[in-house]
Amino acid sequence: MATNTPKTSRYTEVERKFEVTESTVWPSFDGLSAVARVDQSPSQRLDAVYFDTPGRDLAAHRITLRRRTGGSDAGWHLKLPAGPDARTEVRAPLGSTDDAVPEALVDTVLAIVRDRTLSPIARITTRRTVELLHGHDGSALAEFCDDQVTASATEGEGAEQQWREWELELVSADAASDLLDRLSNRLFDAGARTAGHGSKLAKVLESAGTAAEAGPSPSDPVHRAIAEQVAQLLAWDRAVRADGDDAVHQMRVTTRKIRSLLQESADSFGLADDGWILDELRTLAGVLGVARDAEVLAERYERALDELAPELVRGPIRERLVDGAKRRYEAGLRRSLLAMRSQRYFRLLDALEALITAESTAQPGEDHPPVTIDAAYKRVRKAAKAADEAAQPENADHDEALHRIRKGAKRLRYTAAATGAAKVADRAKSLQTLLGDHQDSVVSRTHLRTQAETAYGAGEDTFTYGLLYQQEDDLAERSRAQLDEALKRLRKAVRKSH
Repeated sequence: MATNTPKTSRYTEVERKFEVTESTVWPSFDGLSAVARVDQSPSQRLDAVYFDTPGRDLAAHRITLRRRTGGSDAGWHLKLPAGPDARTEVRAPLGSTDDAVPEALVDTVLAIVRDRTLSPIARITTRRTVELLHGHDGSALAEFCDDQVTASATEGEGAEQQWREWELELVSADAASDLLDRLSNRLFDAGARTAGHGSKLAKVLESAGTAAEAGPSPSDPVHRAIAEQVAQLLAWDRAVRADGDDAVHQMRVTTRKIRSLLQESADSFGLADDGWILDELRTLAGVLGVARDAEVLAERYERALDELAPELVRGPIRERLVDGAKRRYEAGLRRSLLAMRSQRYFRLLDALEALITAESTAQPGEDHPPVTIDAAYKRVRKAAKAADEAAQPENADHDEALHRIRKGAKRLRYTAAATGAAKVADRAKSLQTLLGDHQDSVVSRTHLRTQAETAYGAGEDTFTYGLLYQQEDDLAERSRAQLDEALKRLRKAVRKSH
C-alpha cells in the first residue's frame, strides 16, 4: 500500500561495512594527518522494518527500502546502488502509519516493483555507538559506527540473529579521495575484515534462506548484451523519474538498443510469436522521443544563438525557439512518466525479463545459429544503394534514404559490439553519428520554417531564422560530403572481421 507524502530528499552515501567479533578492540584514529579531533556520541537504538515484494525484487537489484525510528535521520529510506562504495539514499518523513510506503519512494523503483505488493520482510534493531571524525577546520569528515545488531526475517522465517559490525561513512564531500582507504586500514589493523554482505538486510535474508537468487548469465553474447541493456533500462528509468540530466535520451537509446538486438536474434527468442514486444519497444522509444527531440532542439538553438553576434539575433527568437522547446520537453516528460506508470509498460518489462530467463534456462538441443553482423551490414548496403538512386539532396526521399542508412548503421553497431566485432562497431558508430547530424539538421530546418512562418505572421523580424536555416543546410551538406568515405571505411572493417 502506498500513500502521498511530502517531498523526498536525496543524499549520496559513501560507506564501507566490516565484520568484527565481540572481542575485536576499538580502532584508533590517532596520528592520521587529516583527523584533528574525534568525538563520541551516546549510543542510540535504531529500529527498522524492511519492505520488499514477495519475490524479493528490490533485494535482487541491491536496493533496500526501510522505515526506521530512532536516530537523527528517522524516516523512510530507499537506498539505490551508485558505485562500489556509494549509494543514493532517498528519504521521506515517517508518516502516520507503519506500513504505508510513501508513494514517491514507490514511484522511484516502480520499474522493479511494478504492480506487486510491498510488505515487511525483516526487522532489524541496532544499538549504535558513533565516533565523528573532524578535520582541522572543524568540519566533520567521516563517521565511524560500532553496531550491535539483532535481526529476524518476518513471518517466522529463520531464527533471530545477532552480530556486531562496523561502518565507515564519509560525511564531507570535500574529504580527500583516499581518506576512506586510510580510515579502513585502521579498522583492519584492529582486526576487522571486509563484510561479506552489502547490507544488514542482505545478511538477514541470506541466513534465513529467503534471498533472491540471481539466475545464470546467458551464454550467448547477444543474449548477454540484451540482459545488460534491460538492466540499464531499469537504471535509466529511475533517472528519468528524477528528471536527471540526459536521462530521457539515455533511456531512449537503451530501448532502441534492446529492440535492435532482438531484431537481429528474433529466431532464437521466438519473436515470430511475440512480435508485440518489438512493437512495444518502438512505441516506448516514440513516447520518450517527444521529450528528447524537444530537448535536442532547445540545446541546439541555445548554442547556435549564443554563438551569433548580438546584432544578428533579432526579434523574440529565443522565446520561440529555446523557451518553446523547453516547454515541449516538460510536456513530453509528463507524457513519458504516464507511460512509465502504466500496466502496458509493466507487462513489457515482464516480457523482457521472461525472454532473458528463457534463454538462460534453455535445454540442450534448443541452440540457434549464432548471430552475426552479416544481415545487419546487408541492410546498410541496401539503404546506401537506395540513397544513391535518390541522388538529389533537396529531394525528401533522399533525406529519408539517408535516415534509413543511419538506422541500419545503428543496428549494425549494436550487433557488432555484442558479438565482439569492435572495429565494425566503431565504424558503424561513426556513420551513425554522421547521419545523425544530418537527420537533426532535417528536423531542425523543418521546425525553423514553421516557426519563421509563425513569426512572420506576428509581424516579427525573421532574419535570424534564415541565418540559422542556412547554417543547418551547410551542416547537412558537409555530412553528405563525408558519407562515401564513412561507408568505405565501414566496408573495409566488415571485410577484415571475417
